Formats: sequence, structure tokens, C-alpha cells
Amino acid sequence: MAVLAAVTLIATGTPSGASGLGGEAPRPAASRPDWAPAPASAPAPALVPGTGRGSGAGAGVGAGVEADVAYHGHVSLWGGRVGVWLTTENHGPAPVSGVTVRLRFSVPLDPGATLPPGCLRTGPATVQCGTGTMRAAGSGVRVALDVAVVGEPAEVGVDIDTAWSGGTYDRNPANNTHRVLAPATGDPYSF
Repeated sequence: MAVLAAVTLIATGTPSGASGLGGEAPRPAASRPDWAPAPASAPAPALVPGTGRGSGAGAGVGAGVEADVAYHGHVSLWGGRVGVWLTTENHGPAPVSGVTVRLRFSVPLDPGATLPPGCLRTGPATVQCGTGTMRAAGSGVRVALDVAVVGEPAEVGVDIDTAWSGGTYDRNPANNTHRVLAPATGDPYSF
């Protein structure tokens, strides 16, 4: 089944070029919301480090160290496609050596969906993306996901949270735990 999966992991804030995957051409701009980025080709997904919130295992900066990870962005659903655009931040006080953001969808993603580098599918409706190192009081990366879902649902729910916090403790999970409901209008629903 050929699928046009458009995803981009943007570390610099500069979007990459556009091309179709699976033999299909990108959607015409008129059928994609004006604010949505054009689809981009992506290499095979990379392995995302660790699981479990707050665990000291792995490459974290150490158990008991506090950092305040935050995610902000929007979700959109149109024409059997879901898009999640988010920016990661660390409000400090300590740097974070690696965070994994988890995106859980209320509908399964198309089995042929391709994900951006640093992202990994961990279930039929779950994706995890590594954010890289974030300095204290600094931004991490922007993640842009535009992918087909199974069928054409009237709405999609997306739960966004932290699967791995780089071994740090986050006293304020309210700014990195979100639940967004997006009707199939093509409009952005913010978190």
C-alpha cells in the first residue's frame, strides 16, 4: 500500500524540501491547510533511547536532578491525515541530555507510515521521538509529523507526554502532558 507520509524533524527551525514517498506525489497545496508544512522525505527511523519517566538509567544527567520539560504546538486532522507540530523546551534549572516525547493517537496510523529521524513507532497508534540535548532555559527541537491514519475519522485525539526525561525529575508535568481533540476540519488545535 503506497502511502504519502510526510514528516520532518527540524532541529534548526528550517524546514527541509518536499517529495513524495511510496510512489505518490505530495498533496496539492489547496488540499492541505495553509499553515501546514509541505511533506518531506525522511530516512528510516532511528532508535529512541530509554523508556520510563524519571529513571536514572541511560544517558541522563543523574537521578534527583530537576529539569522542566515543556511541549507546545498544535494538532490538525484533514482528509485522513493527522499532523502534529510541536516545539520542545527546557525551563531548567538543569540541562537535559535526552528526552523522548510520546504521541498516542486515538486512531491507528497507516501501517506503511514513515517517520522522521529520531522517531520510532512503538504501537499501532503510538510514536516516540527523541528531542536531543536541551540546555537549561533553552529550546530543543521542532518535530513536524504529517502522516496518514487508517480510514477517514471525523476526529482524532492525541495524548502528548514524556516517555523518558533523560534521568531528570520534572516537578511540573502540566506543561509536557497534553490531550488534544482535533475534528477533521484542517484547523490547528493548540496545546
